[in-house]
Amino acid sequence: MAKSPLGLDSQTVAAAAMLKRAVDLDSESRFQQALVCYQEGIDLLLQVLKGTKDDTKKCHLRKKISGYMDRAENIKKYLDEVKEDGKYHKQIKIEENATGFSYESLFQEYLNETITEVWIEDPYIRHTHQLYNFLRFCEMLIKRPCKVKTIHLLTSLDEGFGKEQQTSGLKEIKESLMNHRVLLELEYSSSIHDREIRFNNGWIIKIGRGLDYFKRPQGRFSLGYCDFDLRPCYETTVDIFHDKHIRKI
Repeated sequence: MAKSPLGLDSQTVAAAAMLKRAVDLDSESRFQQALVCYQEGIDLLLQVLKGTKDDTKKCHLRKKISGYMDRAENIKKYLDEVKEDGKYHKQIKIEENATGFSYESLFQEYLNETITEVWIEDPYIRHTHQLYNFLRFCEMLIKRPCKVKTIHLLTSLDEGFGKEQQTSGLKEIKESLMNHRVLLELEYSSSIHDREIRFNNGWIIKIGRGLDYFKRPQGRFSLGYCDFDLRPCYETTVDIFHDKHIRKI
């Protein structure tokens, strides 16, 4: 295993860096991000523990891991209570050219078996790449544990040369969804501006750029063409609420 200049193996260095990040985020009350870093750091320390033969070092590592696990569990309980009270608001700032923000990565925390209906409001489901984005979003809903029966799409109608492409593309998606016993209800509006996704389990996701926050791949055979976690993004902001929070405002 590669060693650092201080004689520490790379996994130990990575674990220390990740857990330092977790503690810093924790101190800033950025609990959701801190929890993710704690979990990743703990996983790295567990790998270090498996490769350690010295009993003294093992004991030290177990104490460290136990302490971080206790803190992570307390944060998780707090976040669960906040969600239950309807006070949850998570904001994700996607930086220019950032990666790791596929639809699965962004939405998986809020998808469960109670979801049967989804509403998407996005004025720009028109061009070929935007239709593909919507298709990928639908594929995610079909694959995930949610049991979607109806998807509502409110978008704007392309009045130019792309109208036929838009209508035929959405028709094809609708027919394909029917093969999975999912109804796609389409509605067009000339005044729609806001972008919002709502699940009937109460979660509301607002993305500044809607579903169209991915950049064009460098080529058909470049990384990120298929796996959107590897696709660079445009800068945008994602706000996540629960409708309990909206009702209390």
